[in-house]
Amino acid sequence: MKMLINVPETVVADALRGIAAAHPELTVDVESRVVARRDAPVAGKVGLVSGGGSGHEPLHAGFVGPGMLSAACPGEVFTSPVPDQMVRAAAAVDSGAGVLFVVKNYTGDVLNFEMAAELAEDEGIQVARVVVDDDVAVSDSTFTAGRRGTGATLFVEKIAGALADEGAPLERVAAVARQVNGASRSFGVALGAVTTPAKGSPTFDLPSGELELGIGIHGEPGRERRPMMTSGEIADFAVNAVLEDLRPTGPVLALVNGMGATPLLELYGFNAEVHRVLSERGVPVARTLVGNYVTSLDMAGCSVTLCQVDEELLRLWDAPVRTAALRWGC
Repeated sequence: MKMLINVPETVVADALRGIAAAHPELTVDVESRVVARRDAPVAGKVGLVSGGGSGHEPLHAGFVGPGMLSAACPGEVFTSPVPDQMVRAAAAVDSGAGVLFVVKNYTGDVLNFEMAAELAEDEGIQVARVVVDDDVAVSDSTFTAGRRGTGATLFVEKIAGALADEGAPLERVAAVARQVNGASRSFGVALGAVTTPAKGSPTFDLPSGELELGIGIHGEPGRERRPMMTSGEIADFAVNAVLEDLRPTGPVLALVNGMGATPLLELYGFNAEVHRVLSERGVPVARTLVGNYVTSLDMAGCSVTLCQVDEELLRLWDAPVRTAALRWGC
């Protein structure tokens, strides 16, 4: 497979140097693998720190900035960051108001963020954690105990980030983050396999005439494989799987997310089908976001995330945000 890299061993460091060159509003510590707001810590503001394996860009470094994350810790490709990174990030953004760790539910991430929270508290930093576990496809998977954390991570980081920027205390920011996670569900579909730089070839076999329903963001198996389906058929399956679990009674935020290799032309067409299914099911859509936000390197496919919102959550979603990958109202 052809890749735009130097060598697999430096791919994360090379990307971090590129982020630093493109975004002077960020502080990028390439050696320690921490990306932070240049103005951090902000007096009186709760710091938001997230992270995970690289390969899911723009998650998480692309979401660092006003209205969202204070710092992000990128690990190696599909590998959790280490506790030392997380502690450095927490120390860099802590103003004395505490730090919230946003953690996707993968075993390595959960254990390392838990250890980092203990180490940070030993240094006098107050830490709260929220674990994102929105994927309805499977209960347990290759990397997880319980449901995987996927697209709802973006909703949690955006809404909690807006609340933190308003000066809310740590307990309130953490509570709203957990509320958003509890109100969100996701389902992913793979049309093609993912290729990691280290392997240089597809990490699993997915024949050209088949797709995987319920795929994970590392290429973990889903519910089943089927012959290729139309966009409308995929939307029927994915959205109904989400609605059967979420059962919303009010308006939702909708994220139609690309896995990395699916063009926007296809994603917008798929979004039309997602809206069709939601309309048929009587679910009003308050806001829609379409694009590649929680990816899996070069995987072809998509995911759907829905989050039921009230007026307060919608207000926080609409609040200004200024990051490399998400910005409005600024």
